[in-house]
Amino acid sequence: MNKALIIAGIVIIASSACTKEDNLLTVENKYIIDHTAINISDIPDYWIEKAKEKLHIAYGHTSHGSQITTGMTGLVTFLGSEYAWNNGGADGALDLHDYAMSGDLGSPNFTGWELETRDYLASNEDVNVIIWSWCGQVSYAAEENIDTYLGLMSGLEEDFPGVIFVYMTGHLDGTGLTGNLHLRNEQIRNYCKTNNKFLYDFADIESWDPDGNYYLDKAANDGCYYDSNNDGTRDSNWAVDWQNAHTEGVDWYTCTAAHTQPLNANMKAYAAWHLWARIAGWS
Repeated sequence: MNKALIIAGIVIIASSACTKEDNLLTVENKYIIDHTAINISDIPDYWIEKAKEKLHIAYGHTSHGSQITTGMTGLVTFLGSEYAWNNGGADGALDLHDYAMSGDLGSPNFTGWELETRDYLASNEDVNVIIWSWCGQVSYAAEENIDTYLGLMSGLEEDFPGVIFVYMTGHLDGTGLTGNLHLRNEQIRNYCKTNNKFLYDFADIESWDPDGNYYLDKAANDGCYYDSNNDGTRDSNWAVDWQNAHTEGVDWYTCTAAHTQPLNANMKAYAAWHLWARIAGWS
């Protein structure tokens, strides 16, 4: 299928002019991967190929984080082998080791992932991208817990200068703009924006539908349920509504989507390819 035809109702985000720099670390101002990075047609084929050529990715996560990789798997069926991935990069695919490390950013605690990362990199010197996701721990994390996360990431960056470490926000939990989750996610965002860190903004991606409608202020949760009439009850699902109004196999594709709807995992996959391309040098 021609990727220019996908997601017919999506808001088109203007793509940036690209140059063919081959420096893995050369990305000047495209560090934040959020809801504006869900149009896969924006990504030049050149940078898809460069990502597959240059990146060796290790991903640590539990169930919520699997939305990215199950979305990426479904994308191959939807759009073809250009978006293939596997552990090792066989047959020209993107080299992505899924479940490379045990646990997630908050399990078994807020610090165990850092030692997992160090041990993994010591045994896998070819890896040049590390990405971890949260499960639900950002919902109850204290400011100090997030400071610890940011500090540990900074320490890894200092000790492994040839590796890109991707930061991530925690998934939505229905507490909206005033909840602890949003405050802690903002703490992560502000740090990444101030320090030019790559951020995969998991929460922001699932706060918007493909048409640009916003749901975080409507008590949206990780399942895409939200309060449509401000009566305190989540009574609608923006992803189900969008899927029902569009054509499966043309505008969206079915895939495994832990805790959520396929459309959400579709968007997570599109955003992931934006991330890989930007790390590879697309700006």
